[in-house]
Amino acid sequence: MAESEPQKLPTLGAALTIAELERLHNWVLEAGRDLELQEFCYAAVLNADWRPLADRYKGLLDGHRGRVGIHGPFWGFDIATQDPDIQKIVRRRLMQGLDVCEHLGATHMVIHSPYTAWDYNNADNFGERDVVLQRCRRMLRDAVKRAEDIGCEIVIENVQDKDPHARVELVKALDSPAARVSLDTGHAFYAHGSTGGPPVDYFVIAAGKLLTHVHLQDADGYADRHWAPGEGTIRWRPVFEAIAKHCDMPRLILELKDKDRLIPATEYLAALGLAR
Repeated sequence: MAESEPQKLPTLGAALTIAELERLHNWVLEAGRDLELQEFCYAAVLNADWRPLADRYKGLLDGHRGRVGIHGPFWGFDIATQDPDIQKIVRRRLMQGLDVCEHLGATHMVIHSPYTAWDYNNADNFGERDVVLQRCRRMLRDAVKRAEDIGCEIVIENVQDKDPHARVELVKALDSPAARVSLDTGHAFYAHGSTGGPPVDYFVIAAGKLLTHVHLQDADGYADRHWAPGEGTIRWRPVFEAIAKHCDMPRLILELKDKDRLIPATEYLAALGLAR
């Protein structure tokens, strides 16, 4: 019997600003790395004329073979807010982010999960479990439809989530190919180390094929470090093995505090035989 071909290693992408993309342009384009553009999460950018910035990105990405997305707005609100006035702002911010995606041809927009460790311990105590889910469904309904229309996925990232299943259930309730799950490895490791959540690979397994986007960052289980893989204490082999077994080609985005560590981080994971 002929030996099976070795599995092709996934190509790592990166979360970058325009200045960082200009500096790392060759590294990104030569390997066709997936990208996440970082400036469009800020209200000041979305409320101003963001098109010149987006057009600079488009110029730099001429010939780029990877997928492109943005980190959507999240500062100052959550998608489960009860305040009807703030709900209007949240809906507006989401639509502004999707305007950017349509202009860029971006295929993902990251938003943040509303779930916390407090929710984990108190959702049943206060009878809020289904209430929060339905409030999020109403909040996201129009944005998800818009994302469908422009060929973009809204991916919901864990932040303070202790329960890896909560936002998976939210995505299932949204019932759209434009709503998917995002994982931030450092946030999951914070939940594991500080609030009693499960290990990072459990978050991968809980999401399965709904996981289409991953922020890769290392941490210590205490804070949101955004260190390069290898600088913290996350066990990377089980994480990548879970992704290979349970998911279909998610975007693997290095989201590091120090962008000078991007290439060493890639080399570290390549040396482990996990990615390139």
